[in-house]
Amino acid sequence: MRTLRQIAIWVALPIILIILWWALTARGASFFVPQPAGLFSKFIDVWMGERLLTDVLPSLGRLAVGLVISTIVGIGLGVLIGSVRWVRWLLEPLLEFLRAIPSTIMIPVLLLLIGINDTMKVVVIVLGCLWPILLNTIEGVRSLDEVLKNTADIYRFKGWPRLVFVTLPGASPLILAGIRQSIAVGLILLVVSEMFAATDGIGYLIMNFQNRVAIPEMWSGIVLLGILGVMLSAGFQLIEKRILRWYYGLKEAANDS
Repeated sequence: MRTLRQIAIWVALPIILIILWWALTARGASFFVPQPAGLFSKFIDVWMGERLLTDVLPSLGRLAVGLVISTIVGIGLGVLIGSVRWVRWLLEPLLEFLRAIPSTIMIPVLLLLIGINDTMKVVVIVLGCLWPILLNTIEGVRSLDEVLKNTADIYRFKGWPRLVFVTLPGASPLILAGIRQSIAVGLILLVVSEMFAATDGIGYLIMNFQNRVAIPEMWSGIVLLGILGVMLSAGFQLIEKRILRWYYGLKEAANDS
């Protein structure tokens, strides 16, 4: 019953917005704002054909590679920095300096150093997605329950066993929250990097449509990005709930008591 209610809430707002959009454009479509039916038809024509293989899938591949690299590096560095105090003191000024630099600013530099290729786009994604994962991992490791840490000390859990059975599970709620934030950041950076320098991809096509004043096609690309964002977020939430079953179970038990 709760699942059906959640699905109804998710679907209700988009339906209301589409009805409102249809009502506002019923008297005649603006050149800059197409009608829903026309946009839907254009969406099918543009994205449900060859471009799905030549542009959408390559973009999703770059996003996936960037997120995987960000996750591995962010969790690895986060555990180290969060666990070792002197490492945290040593790296904190450098981390604050690097975090203040927007990853999009690095695109011209990366173009000179790496060139116009997929590696450049993946690096841009990594530079932006790394920070939510890294900072959440550091905070998750530092805020481990004291009882949990004392119990691990009593049973002499050290090294890999402590990392696998104590540190990572205890910090996993914050780590997964950082990954969830990085998905949205990565999607934005993917599009921006493809708009600056690319010969394919969703961002490249949206910019190409804009330059050719192909307004319905441009809007269809924007709608595609929204759909991808919702699908990626919903898919990751399912994974997150499965991994953190123990965590949500504890929260429900605490609420019931």
